[in-house]
Order: sequence, then C-alpha cells, then structure tokens
Amino acid sequence: MTRADHRPVTTSTVPPAANGHVELRAVLGMFATGVTVVTSGRDLPHGMTANAFTSVSLDPAMVLVCVKRKSILHDTVLSQGAFAVSILSSGQEGLARYFASSSRPRDEREFATVPCQPGQHTGAPIVEGSLAWVECKLAAVYDGGDHSIFLGFILGTGRGDGSDALLFHGGRFCGVGSG
Repeated sequence: MTRADHRPVTTSTVPPAANGHVELRAVLGMFATGVTVVTSGRDLPHGMTANAFTSVSLDPAMVLVCVKRKSILHDTVLSQGAFAVSILSSGQEGLARYFASSSRPRDEREFATVPCQPGQHTGAPIVEGSLAWVECKLAAVYDGGDHSIFLGFILGTGRGDGSDALLFHGGRFCGVGSG
C-alpha cells in the first residue's frame, strides 16, 4: 500500500497490551493535541498535564478530561466535585513537563513555584499565562480503562492574550501560531 507520493505506509495489528503500548502510543501520538494542566482542590490542590481534553456540548456547556485512576488528582476531583483546565501557550512547555513529571512534590509544595490564581468558581488553580481556561462542576464519571472520563459542566471561562498554542505531536512538544 502506498500513498500518492509513493512513500510506503506502515500497517500493523495491535499486539497484546503488554507489548502493544509502545506501538499504540506511537500511532496515537500522530494525532496532534493541545496541552492542558488540569487542577483540582482548594486547600491542597493537585494538578497534572493532560492532552485528553475536549469540548462536549455548548448547551449545556460541557467539557471532558481523562485522568489516570492511580493519580492523586483523580481522587481530588472526585472529593472536590470540581476541576479547572488551563490551556497552555507555547511558552509554557516547562509547566507541561513539570505537571507530567512523577518526581514533582505531591504536597503543599506542588504549586509553590507555579504562577497561578485560585479559580473564582472552584478554587482550583488557574495557571497564569494560559491561552484560556475553564472551571467545571463534575457532572458525571465514566469508565475509560485505566483512566476515568470526567464530564464537567462549565461554571466559568477566561482567555489570555492569544499567544501561540502548545501542542503535543509525535512524542514531543511544539508550538503553533494563532494565525
């Protein structure tokens, strides 16, 4: 099988889960996504980098985000019943890497060096310098394998200065202009 420019197209079947993660991640990584930081918690907030985020409905206004079940953030969203999503700009790759790192602090120090403000509706941290953000009340939770799919009613939104977006594609971060 070839494409119009005569470059070969690689095909494969999905191998068993234990061995298939590397190939599956490589394939799914070809879908460029925006990068967000999802947060929850007023008194002891937690956050994580996520690219599994999307709008669901305009009426009622809803979004979803997928959160790994074993993460501290997962339990925080469930206990708080609310979360916020900050959509990162191209200059915030360091924050994306920080919230994706398993070595970051998971106590009151987690947000000590992160420029943020508590959300007006949820108290969850909103990352300063973000392109945009939403605050949500948890509407439903669905099984998503090793993740939960959190569906949220949008309580409030905001936008930054319209700078370039941070994207994730092919296993690496890249920026794209708002053009």
